[in-house]
Formats: sequence, C-alpha cells, structure tokens
Amino acid sequence: MKEIVVEVKDLHVWFKTFAGYARVLNGVNLSINKGERISIVGETGCGKTTTVKAMLQILAKQAKIKKGEILFQGKDLLKMRKKELKEVRKHEISMIFQDPTAALNPVFTINQQLLEVIKYSGVKGSNRKEVQKKLAIKSLKETSLPDPERLLNNYPFQLSGGMRQRMCIAMSLATPRSLVIADEPTTNLDVTIQEQILQILKKRTKEKGSSLILITHSLGVAREATDRIYIMYAGNMVETATTIELFKNQYHPYTKGLISCIPKLSGGGVAEGIPGRLPNYLDPPIGCRFAPRCFNVMERCKKEKPELKDVENGHKVACFLY
Repeated sequence: MKEIVVEVKDLHVWFKTFAGYARVLNGVNLSINKGERISIVGETGCGKTTTVKAMLQILAKQAKIKKGEILFQGKDLLKMRKKELKEVRKHEISMIFQDPTAALNPVFTINQQLLEVIKYSGVKGSNRKEVQKKLAIKSLKETSLPDPERLLNNYPFQLSGGMRQRMCIAMSLATPRSLVIADEPTTNLDVTIQEQILQILKKRTKEKGSSLILITHSLGVAREATDRIYIMYAGNMVETATTIELFKNQYHPYTKGLISCIPKLSGGGVAEGIPGRLPNYLDPPIGCRFAPRCFNVMERCKKEKPELKDVENGHKVACFLY
C-alpha cells in the first residue's frame, strides 16, 4: 500500500472581484504518493498555481476557500493553526516559484538568503554557523552551480536566469522535504538550460526522497520529468494517468486536443489548436466547463458536471463519453 503524502478533496476556491465572485477552482481532486513525481498540465489561467498555493495557504487576500480538504500526511492543512502551518512550511513543504527574480530579495546576498532558509528550517550542530555554511555550499554544489564559495557573496542580479533558478532549487532542497512544489520552473529559460533545470530537479528530489508537484503548460516537460500527469481545465481535473499511459491513450477531448498540438518530427504542418477560450469564471457553464469548446458535446454535458471516474487501471477521466 503506497503512502499518500497529499490528498486534495473537492477543493473550491473563489476570488472576490468588483464584478462579483470568480469561481476558479470547481471541485479539484488530486493525490500524490511518497516519492512520486506528478505534474499538473493545462492552459494559462486554468487554476494550477491556485491549487498549490492553497496547500501552503499563500493565496491572495481576495481568495476564499469555499469548500474542500487538503490532507497532508492525514492532517487537513486548511484547519491547521498558524503555528502548525508554520512548522509544515519550515520542515515539510517547500515551493520553487515561477519567477526567480521576484522570489529572491535583490538587496541581500545569496549567502544571507540561503543561510536564512537553513536557519529557519532548524538546522543545528555543535558549531551551528559552520554547519549551516557547509550545508549552504553543499546545496549549491548539488545544483551544479560553479564556484559556490564565490557565489555566496553575490547578489541575485549578478546571476543569470538559469543560475537564479538553480539558486531557488538549492534553497528549496537545502534541508530534507516531504514535498517540493515547482511552479513552472523552466519558464523564460533557454531550451538547454530548461533541460538542465529539470534534470537537477529530478535528481535532487529522488536523492532526498521528496515527492514533487510540477506545474507546467508543456506536456513535453511533464513527460520528461514526472511519473504521473493531471490534466486541468478551467478549475477541474479532467484526466489523470501515468505518463506512459496518458501518451498511449487519451480519453478526454481536451487532452486529445493538447496532444494534437505537440509538434511532430514527421512534420504535417502547424496544429490548429483548440478553438475557443477558457470560460468566464464570473459566470462559468453549469455543466462541463469544456462543453462550449468540445466537438463531442451532448445535451447532458450542458446540465451536469462529470466526475473523475476510473476507466482502467488508475486511468481516470471526467467525461460522459466514458
């Protein structure tokens, strides 16, 4: 029996706006096992980052969690006191943000910021400062950063984009973590640097025995870096399967559309993409939120929301066609 690290159940998140409530997350369900790497894939604005930010309780003030549970090692993060939640952030869950420039403080050196994370995590020893500095240098070396002793005295603006992102990975994995969340860590990086970052992330989480949630809009990145994929559309998980299975068989029309958009080595021209756009969250469709863009839409789809159901061997899909 696999040990579940995080389980999200029927999560609904709304955002207060001048025009009313934007109903973004519409009953999200997902789980991740110990040591497993999963990815959440979907278009920009579908609720991927909102889902993981809800886990750490770092949503914007306008956000309101209307319903649901987020169980971390059996305890509901949404019901934890501030002190308990602080301990989880210090020792159990870390997050690598999308923009390393915004994640790092420009007025503090790399040394100051990395040591602060290590201190905050509660690393102790007979010679605490010496132990912490050695750990800081070790974590930089493990992310393949050159000359870490010199880099410690640098400021973030003195590093390249790829080096800043490695720095963020080093900070997240400097101390053991049960779960690492990476929010599109390869955005705005060169293709060769993207590959290096993904390999470092895979290697480091495996060595530490950490589970990984990777947020991306690229199925290619998900295929390269994770064991299982969740396909997300407009605040709903519409399909999930192991990476190998999902690329062999797709059931949901949205997943099929995403797969068809991947450029092929055999050529065949540029894919037309999926017509239409994400629904207005202020007034989303009553039934399936993909119905207005779906070629296989039925009358039932416009009235009822399909639930995520197992079709074969853990391959789940939320569609009335199955």
